[in-house]
Amino acid sequence: MTPKHPYPVGLLLDLDGTLINTDALHFQVFKALFADHGQEIDLPWYLANVHGHLNAEIFARHMPGGDAQAMSDLKEARFRDLLGDTAPPMPGAQDLIAQAQRDGWGLAVVTNAPRYNAEAMLAATGLRDAFDTVVIGEECARAKPDPAPYRAAMQALRLTPNLCIAFEDSPSGLRAARSSGALTVGVRSSLDDRALRNAGAHASIEDFNDPTLPGLLDRLKGRT
Repeated sequence: MTPKHPYPVGLLLDLDGTLINTDALHFQVFKALFADHGQEIDLPWYLANVHGHLNAEIFARHMPGGDAQAMSDLKEARFRDLLGDTAPPMPGAQDLIAQAQRDGWGLAVVTNAPRYNAEAMLAATGLRDAFDTVVIGEECARAKPDPAPYRAAMQALRLTPNLCIAFEDSPSGLRAARSSGALTVGVRSSLDDRALRNAGAHASIEDFNDPTLPGLLDRLKGRT
């Protein structure tokens, strides 16, 4: 009998701050861009008002009257310049992905980053070919915090929510993942365990070398 889906389970990974720790680069670019327009921001403000949000929403809300698309394009070009051609993935990510490939698990990136940035980050980490699909929030009917991007990844992998685990680092991403029905794990790249759980995480890890991760993966496999 042909199985209903090609994978036993699926790993759905956010990109910025989850698969690759780019938060410091994004903050640096946003800080300089806001300063160019006479606004000073600090890290707590960035985490509360920018982290995990779409550029269009950020610039429309905090720089009204400007050209949000032009500002977004400028911001992302500066980010890619800082990123460069090579960048390390989050510690342990390569081993996790290798394990998933050995075991035949589905792999998807689910991000609110623009596609140019997503492709640049995946190329810089050398992990682009590992993923079965890359879902871009702004290419869906709605971006995170709506669950639509996660549901699109599940549809692409032909998996039901109970067979997926999602890794996220921002409140908007965590709300999206939790609402999709996936087992939701927060990555403590910018926020602590309490903040991640308050945003919807079932559990949190420091990175993909965290000793609690194997138990979380076993929980996922136990859902099958």
